[in-house]
This record gives sequence, structure tokens and C-alpha cells, in this order.
Amino acid sequence: MKIVRFSRNGQTEYGIIEDDLIYPCKGDPFIGLVRTPHALAAGSVRLLAPVSPPNIICLGLNYKKHADEVGIAYPPEPLLFLKPTTSVCGPDDPIVLPDAFQDGIDFEAELVIVIGKRVKNITEDEVPDAILGYTVGNDVSNRTAQWKDGQWARGKSHDTFCPLGPAIETDLDADNVDIACRVDGKVMQSSNTSNMVFPCRRIVAYLSQCMTLLPGTVIMTGTPEGVGYKRTPPIFLKAGQTVECSVQGIGTLTNPVAGRQSP
Repeated sequence: MKIVRFSRNGQTEYGIIEDDLIYPCKGDPFIGLVRTPHALAAGSVRLLAPVSPPNIICLGLNYKKHADEVGIAYPPEPLLFLKPTTSVCGPDDPIVLPDAFQDGIDFEAELVIVIGKRVKNITEDEVPDAILGYTVGNDVSNRTAQWKDGQWARGKSHDTFCPLGPAIETDLDADNVDIACRVDGKVMQSSNTSNMVFPCRRIVAYLSQCMTLLPGTVIMTGTPEGVGYKRTPPIFLKAGQTVECSVQGIGTLTNPVAGRQSP
């Protein structure tokens, strides 16, 4: 099942998408969805990020070939960092280049886990019951700030630096799906989640040992090889470009790149 979140007549709603039709639902995915019979054309509403997360937890260096291209040993345990919830944007929303950092903004296609219920200290066997589903994310990164600061918080935290969408897929073999990123149609990243250092069950169980995972929490599981800063010459995002991040079985998250609009 594919769950979407959308705006209609100034209201935010959830729906189930089938064959390019959206069936609006009562309730929400965490307490239960009740599907209504009257379908909407998918293009007739504005899709939002499919969840409004209470927390955004991210993994670094979780693809073997990405760690290889960076020249760093595979982490012995998941390498964690956070993004603020103010960085979230949805399908077709612009990735806005910060005024002070017009260069050095990178793309990172990611499989994203969406937690379905409050959990703490769960085992790997208990993880499937804790997961609502999966979506697509782009861990947009300010490499200039990231390397200058020596840690990742500022470089990962600009507004619009966490596009999510277009849908939450509830039925997915998440540890064996293709993942890709294209910029203006050119393939930049192409891999499979089987190349992850830590699979999804291990990630969720590990995180639950150190923090309570709340319904709607999103976990960005890392990015594969092909990021812009490791290319020769480096490739960074420019205003006017379009970024597409895709995960097999979920769909494609598309975002234009824009310069900051003066207030």
C-alpha cells in the first residue's frame, strides 16, 4: 500500500494511491486509515512530505562503496547524526541554496524508514512490527560547512535540505531494492540497498537501544557512492537544476533547485 499526504482546500489529508488515483482517508497512518470511496486525480492536489516527523535520524557511511570512495573504513556500529524537522520539504518543493553557500551543495539519495509506533529497546525480530513503511529522501548537504565545522550539524540543517516523498510504501523488501539519483536527467548515483553496511532491522533495533522512537520518526539509511564532492571535478547543485531520487518499489522524489528568494 502506498500512503500519501496532501493538501486540499487548505487542509492536510492522508490518502492511499492506486493507479494514479488518490483515495482520501479519514484518520492517519499511526492510529489507522479509513479509505473513502471517492478518488481524486493524483495531479489535482499538492503532494506534501508523506510524514511530518518528530525526529529525523540519519546514518553516515552506510553503503560500502560510498565508504570506499570516501576512503574510510566501514563503521563498526551505525554512524549517527540528526537533521532538524525544519529541513523537511515535499515533492516538487524547491531545494533552496543558502545565500552564504551558493557552491558546495550536494545531493544524497536515500531509502528512508518511517516508524509506525512508539518503541524502545526492541530486538531485530520485533522491528518489522515497528515500521510503518519506507519512503525516499534526499540528504542535501552543505559540504563547505560540513568540512569547515568538523561535524555535520550545520551542513545538514538548512531549510529544504530534507526532501521526502512521494509516498510511504508499506510493503517493501527494503534490503534489496535499487536506489538512484539523477541531476537534470544524468545518473549520478546508482546502487542497491543490499550494499548497505547495516540493514534496516539492525538500524532500527540499534537506535531503539539508545532512544525512544516515536510514531512518524524518519530514519535516513545513508547514501550510495557517486556523491558530487567525490567526482572529478566535483559536481554541486546549481539553481535551475532538477534532482530526482528514486527507490525501486516506492517511486521518484523530484525537486527543483532554486536560489534564495529575497523576502
